[in-house]
Amino acid sequence: MPLRMKKNKDLARADDSDHKPQLSGDTPVQYVKGVGPARARLLKRLGIETLEDILFHFPWRYEDRKDLRKISSLKYGNHETVLCEVVSAEIITTPRKKMKIFELALRDDTGYLKSKWFNQPFLKKYFQKGQKVILSGVVKGNPYASAGLEMENPDFELFGNEDSLIHTSRIVPVYKATEGLSPKQIRTLMFNTVKAHISVLEDYLPEEVLDRNKLRPLQWAVREAHFPEEFTDVAVLNRNSGPAHRRLVFDEFILLELGLAVLKKRETLEKGTSFSVKDGLVNRFIKSLPFELTEAQKRVIEEIKADMQRPLQMNRLVHGDVGCGKTVVALVSMLIAAENGYQACLMAPTELLAEQHFINIHRMVEALGIRVVLLTSGIKDKPVDDISEGGAQIIIGTHALIQETVRFKKLGIAIIDEQHRFGVVQRAALRQKGFNPDILIMTATPIPRTLAMTLYGDLDISVIEELPAGRKPIVTKIFFQSQKDRVYSIIRRELSLGRQVYIVYPLIEESEKLDLKSAIDGAEALKRIFPDRKIGLVHGKMHHDERESVMAMFKAGGIDMLVATTVIEVGIDVPNASLMLIVHSERFGLAQLHQLRGRIGRGGHESYCLLMAYPPFSEDAERRLKAMESTVDGFRIAEEDLAIRGPGDFFGTRQSGIPELKIANIIRDIVVLEAARKEAFGLIESDPELDRYPLLKKMLQRKWMGRLELIKS
Repeated sequence: MPLRMKKNKDLARADDSDHKPQLSGDTPVQYVKGVGPARARLLKRLGIETLEDILFHFPWRYEDRKDLRKISSLKYGNHETVLCEVVSAEIITTPRKKMKIFELALRDDTGYLKSKWFNQPFLKKYFQKGQKVILSGVVKGNPYASAGLEMENPDFELFGNEDSLIHTSRIVPVYKATEGLSPKQIRTLMFNTVKAHISVLEDYLPEEVLDRNKLRPLQWAVREAHFPEEFTDVAVLNRNSGPAHRRLVFDEFILLELGLAVLKKRETLEKGTSFSVKDGLVNRFIKSLPFELTEAQKRVIEEIKADMQRPLQMNRLVHGDVGCGKTVVALVSMLIAAENGYQACLMAPTELLAEQHFINIHRMVEALGIRVVLLTSGIKDKPVDDISEGGAQIIIGTHALIQETVRFKKLGIAIIDEQHRFGVVQRAALRQKGFNPDILIMTATPIPRTLAMTLYGDLDISVIEELPAGRKPIVTKIFFQSQKDRVYSIIRRELSLGRQVYIVYPLIEESEKLDLKSAIDGAEALKRIFPDRKIGLVHGKMHHDERESVMAMFKAGGIDMLVATTVIEVGIDVPNASLMLIVHSERFGLAQLHQLRGRIGRGGHESYCLLMAYPPFSEDAERRLKAMESTVDGFRIAEEDLAIRGPGDFFGTRQSGIPELKIANIIRDIVVLEAARKEAFGLIESDPELDRYPLLKKMLQRKWMGRLELIKS
């Protein structure tokens, strides 16, 4: 470990020779010098399998160790870097646990310092009296000595005439470690790999794109991101905002946006069905509704009608806040398809959501003579014949809809609910169930503009930003366990006014591990607290029919308080429910809390959402609860959710089928994203197959791992 620099000099000489093995970016990492089969297995845990993977495994933070301090100026608790001379080196064995401690006594012209390494006695052979050494670590005091400063397990370099230092006396990169590979070992491996193999990276971006965006070469950016030499502002480096990171961020974005541009270009050229919008069924349906459509709903319906009349395939996303009326809009598109003799399907991410859609849609269209069926893996008598023979006009289901055994007679439109839970691949599979059926995607999670550009850049987007008339803002307040009596009095007040109440729990049964209040135990406790009230219980493990029976009774007013898990997050609409208590609200995600809150406030009554929280909880949990308290605007909630959770898992990009963003951050780097998007769509517009840019085309295919080809088929 301490003789790294000698090895680096040897490696540098080897690097200058013409006899090094020819490696490529695809070379398995075990063949990289310093790795081997055992380390390759450890690196695989970090997602590193090839030489290119290791070159693009960047530090997660940087430390400034270039400021060499005198011993007298070291401060307790600070991370400091110091140059000093070895006075003595010895191994001490502790009397009780027989632990071996390697201890150095060091000095400079201002004072003395001790340094210890635990269970590393082999280090003694590297140090001689008079040897100069650079140490970097946290400064501590020795409580057992009369005076003196101390460092435990610091990083170090033997100081001599080395060409370059890796671990100290510079801006030092810090890498994510894994068991068996320390950050220091990874740093050494990175230094040697970057030095020896940076030349395998080809600059695939067109020269004009680099010039327009003032971007540095790829090899320079990768080298600088690992071991900064030219740009050494550590605060900017830790924000991933220096010139090297800007180039790498741009690359991630342009490869993402190129893929979306390819999809959009292909989809605009795909022949589809030109539907005749007769409005007979649609008008009858709209007249049968017990409410007036909002202007936003009417506008989005017109956008969908225009799409469906064109002879090209529709690819549209409809998003809006909870309760904005997306299902009605989707149903209009289904009725247009049915009136033209085509089938329509709606794919939901869970059986519960599919069941809720089936019940609601069946109820809304049965008077029109439209046959609606439900297909999920949990149904015994699956209506596959009804679907293949065309008897079923509207098919509601889950992933079961894209199984090979399911065949449609004439699929005209496919609607995907909560798209963020499905991948690009599933969307492609659903498209293949018919002759390029129109695709309509809807989500009740309002999507920040940045995410819409990123995840849905290949789609046309409609926003329902208006809630139905008569909706009052829901009053939301955080409560703690000591305020339970106040919560119960608020519940009693609402019940006395003839209103109904939801009580939501995160689990079905008590979990000792998480110590959460369970719905089943909670329902029993509430029966004792409110003995004169009818209390119902619904959860995901109940049989579908039993659950629907309880929900129907609640909607009809036969149940005063409905105790539930998150199964009520979607689907149930009870205008008389004016209060929701969410128990252990700190355990829920922000989007989920907002979805749950959307179940109340559907009548003309003042409504209340009470968030029962149990400290201690994390800073993120506190931010979620405060966001809920401060706003009912779903778009502001979505922006805050994105800020808290980060773009990586806001919609689970790993599942969505798009390349993962490792360095880029769509909030921080929005300006770079917009520039990359403009370049990407411009390139595809002028050269749809990227024939003029073979290196870029090759990289694009690798990053999307063949998904673009799948979608083309």
